[in-house]
Amino acid sequence: MSKVLASREENYAQWYNDLVIKADLADNSAVRGCMVIKPYGYAIWEKMQQALDQMFKDTGHVNAYFPLFIPKSFLSKEAAHIEGFAKECAVVTHYRLKNDENGKGVIVDPAAKLEEELIVRPTSETIIWNTYRDWIQSYRDLPLLINQWANVVRWEMRTRLFLRTAEFLWQEGHTAHATAEEAVEETRRMLDVYADFAENFMAIPVIKGVKTANERFAGAVDTYCIEALMQDGKALQAGTSHFLGQNFAKAFEVKFTGKDGKQDYVWATSWGVSTRLMGALIMTHSDDKGLVLPPKLAPFQVVIVPIYRSDEEYQTVCDAGRAIKKELERFGVRVKLDDRDTHKPGFKFNEYELRGVPLRIAIGPRDVANGTVEVARRDTLEKEVLQMADLSNKVVHLLEQIQQNLYTKALSHREQNTHKADHWDEFIQKLDIGGFVYAHWDGTSETEEKIKDLTKATIRCIPLGNPSEEGRCILTGKPSTQRVIFARAY
Repeated sequence: MSKVLASREENYAQWYNDLVIKADLADNSAVRGCMVIKPYGYAIWEKMQQALDQMFKDTGHVNAYFPLFIPKSFLSKEAAHIEGFAKECAVVTHYRLKNDENGKGVIVDPAAKLEEELIVRPTSETIIWNTYRDWIQSYRDLPLLINQWANVVRWEMRTRLFLRTAEFLWQEGHTAHATAEEAVEETRRMLDVYADFAENFMAIPVIKGVKTANERFAGAVDTYCIEALMQDGKALQAGTSHFLGQNFAKAFEVKFTGKDGKQDYVWATSWGVSTRLMGALIMTHSDDKGLVLPPKLAPFQVVIVPIYRSDEEYQTVCDAGRAIKKELERFGVRVKLDDRDTHKPGFKFNEYELRGVPLRIAIGPRDVANGTVEVARRDTLEKEVLQMADLSNKVVHLLEQIQQNLYTKALSHREQNTHKADHWDEFIQKLDIGGFVYAHWDGTSETEEKIKDLTKATIRCIPLGNPSEEGRCILTGKPSTQRVIFARAY
């Protein structure tokens, strides 16, 4: 079954698309630019949701839900925001259909034009801040720490499953604070939550940094991000956290009365990650044989495959498999026993290899007699025979090893593909190799745009804690005080 995938080396984009389809993660839909997330893919997303949702709640946040539709006038209230999203908005203009008088199906009823068009949310700042105006009156109402799990629409012409689709799933946090310091602290806290999740659940090392003005979220004062490096040497923005200042509070007249009795505008943040993380997961760990999943996010961490030749052997090995499953579940391991008699063991081995299940246990009649099983790791493809008597402890230990090994391997890849460049020719050469390139930049938007036009590389971030270092801009030769990270990106 590994031959169903294109080679990563020869055609990375086709390999990725093949993998998403063949591993049953998602499919293209009848709606151009939109995808169908299949049950196995959605199960992985649910694991991400569950982990993140608990992390949000552990930091004091609660969930709510806001409308899908936003009045057009709301988007007009924050100039930078609407300018950033205007070209990506889907617009609802009518509220009714009717049968065509000529018998050609249904048509839009021209008499049903909305007085004000509705925008299908590209993000929810405007509708949420219009609501917060009614919720916030005094310092006693602050901080307001709310998250929502939702879908959004950003019109995309060139799409790729999970990485860039017209509609996608995400979470978006929107918080209000009494002071700028509290809001900045919240922005950085949520960036740390995202980095923690990426590294400890997804096994993806990330760099935390701040975006340049050109790359900043529309309407934000500062945008913080986590950046990851994919196997093909391209960067992927895995999460963002925005300090919005008082921009949206002023646009929607959200004021509070402080302890001193004076009124002021509240300070805001927003932050989000999306199903784009699925793409990051796939491109960081997977191989030519298929998906490779970190155990913490695998829908099932162990699959048990019975090996048999007769109905009698089938019953024996399945009974043993059920006993192993029950025991592993006592240790908190997610287990699937594949006792289908419609598929041969070889087919199942390939299927679960393609689907990235961290551990596979094969058990036949001889294994039952000997009290052993064969265990295969998906990350290294190594196999070993283990005693059933101590299987649970060994499996728990192996899952921990796999989780750590995937992170270590990804970190090694990033370190091997992180470069410094001090001259333009060297800069181009390093970009063509792929990876992160640390280089000096003169700090101007004009130079940033020119580098992007010439190389298709962007400044991914200015790393947090970036050391001061005197140098010369890679393009203009003007003085620079620090290096920033350039890369070509998804």
